[in-house]
Amino acid sequence: IESDIEKELKEVVDTLLLREVQKPIISSVLTQLKKYKSFLHSSNIDNYVISSIASMIPTTNFQLVKRDNPKIVSLVGPTGVGKTTCIAKLAVISKILHNLDIGLISIDTYRLGAIDQLRICSEVSNIDMLVAYEPEEIPKLINSFKKKDLIFIDTAGRSQKNKEYLLKTKQYLDAAKVDETYLVLSATATTKNLFDVAESFKIFDYKAFMFTKIDEAVALGNVLNMISNFKIPTIFLANGQVIPDDI
Repeated sequence: IESDIEKELKEVVDTLLLREVQKPIISSVLTQLKKYKSFLHSSNIDNYVISSIASMIPTTNFQLVKRDNPKIVSLVGPTGVGKTTCIAKLAVISKILHNLDIGLISIDTYRLGAIDQLRICSEVSNIDMLVAYEPEEIPKLINSFKKKDLIFIDTAGRSQKNKEYLLKTKQYLDAAKVDETYLVLSATATTKNLFDVAESFKIFDYKAFMFTKIDEAVALGNVLNMISNFKIPTIFLANGQVIPDDI
């Protein structure tokens, strides 16, 4: 029996390596499994692996409640990760399923069509939307939304290498006195790329990760590597383009 379990454990290691999970994480999974060695059997080993991985993944909830003054949430992240689509999903869920009064502010005046994308969503779902072209305009826009329950701020996608643009985005968010910022990351990016982005975007003091393109990723070890190294909770996973279902 001992050798059977050893063989099963070796298969677990091979599978995790294939999924691009980093070796230190695999070691800690094995350490946890060895604690339960006397209970392990080929019929339950997968469940033990899943629960030991799950214990490494902190999560947090998005609070959808009526408020006296609006909660301001911003999404930041590199180009092309799907921030605008995520905001559209969250705005529609908050309004239609939770009956909250929502405001949208776009500061993505760089990317062709970005404002149009959000505007279409706002018109279809009857959600108010404003656009800020300079950080100085932000307090006035926030003030005109002061009766809202939730304000979402859509930022322009920025390369983590472009410090100047990151700082410019930060000026907008500081002016808005944002309550919570989430870092949006693509599950299709490499571990190295995710780490680089997460480091560069620390200037935004983000509270949680949102992983998009879960449906497109070949292996999700990179997501696990990211979460267990940065010790920051995950708040949403997005797995497709459909608004608002795929989140």
